[in-house]
Amino acid sequence: MAASTLPQNGLPPDELVRTVSRDGSVLVRALVATQLVREAAQRHGASPTGAAALGRSLMGAVLIAAGAKDEETVQLQFRGDGPLRSLTVIADAAGRVRGFAGDPTAHPPPRDGKLDVAAALGRGVLAVVRYHPAWREPYTGVVPLASSEIAEDLAHYLRDSEQKPSAVALGVYIDACGEVEAAGGFLVQALPGSDDETLARLERAVHSIGRPSRLVRAGVRADDLIDRLLEGVGAGERHRTHPAFFCRCDRDRVRQAVVLLGRNELHEIARSGEELEVRCEFCASRYRIPADEVGGLVPDA
Repeated sequence: MAASTLPQNGLPPDELVRTVSRDGSVLVRALVATQLVREAAQRHGASPTGAAALGRSLMGAVLIAAGAKDEETVQLQFRGDGPLRSLTVIADAAGRVRGFAGDPTAHPPPRDGKLDVAAALGRGVLAVVRYHPAWREPYTGVVPLASSEIAEDLAHYLRDSEQKPSAVALGVYIDACGEVEAAGGFLVQALPGSDDETLARLERAVHSIGRPSRLVRAGVRADDLIDRLLEGVGAGERHRTHPAFFCRCDRDRVRQAVVLLGRNELHEIARSGEELEVRCEFCASRYRIPADEVGGLVPDA
């Protein structure tokens, strides 16, 4: 499938802007991803809470993967004991991301007037897998969920597993009709040599900036988030990408996966005369393979 195939109703383009403070002590990445999150929610038929949880995890993966090497991917898997069960997302440095929830329709009662993502996910662990084709094996880090609110869990992982002190904010605004109206976030990370004064200034900016989803809903862009976070510090050169929901599935990949069912089962499907329907977990695309084509996938057919 191609990226972002669903209509986006005139929404402004999604954008990721990344920079380093003028003194080189702090890394900042800011993201507006309303189109991306809306498409994911629509594809998976997500409830408002499911959309918020999936959207936060997709944006978190984009923000973390933005610093990856070419061809490197970052996979986040949240596993909890709540009705959502799990969240699995994969992103690359180009901003291409895909993902799904164990039960995207999970929708526990709101708490204090807000969608209760923490109750939907429950207690559990976050596993982060970094993979590159040139590496002998992937790097995997696992930490317990700190709050099950996604952003705090990612900051906890970066600090404890990768030794990168970070602040992460992620937000998805759902309108009264249950549709994603705004989505955005940012990542602020201290680099080696950061001085206490700059870090204190950034900490104040992070706490005072407000919820990213409300800012995006009000028309704030990724550049504006950068400006607010680095006010009084100054930003260096800015780099831009346009993140998008993108899945690598296609008919050839599906055919290869079907072969793994085994000779006996493929023969049985072919004899039944019924077509085989395969659904991609990541993007919810459905592929139909006629029985005679299934039979042709058997090596000795």
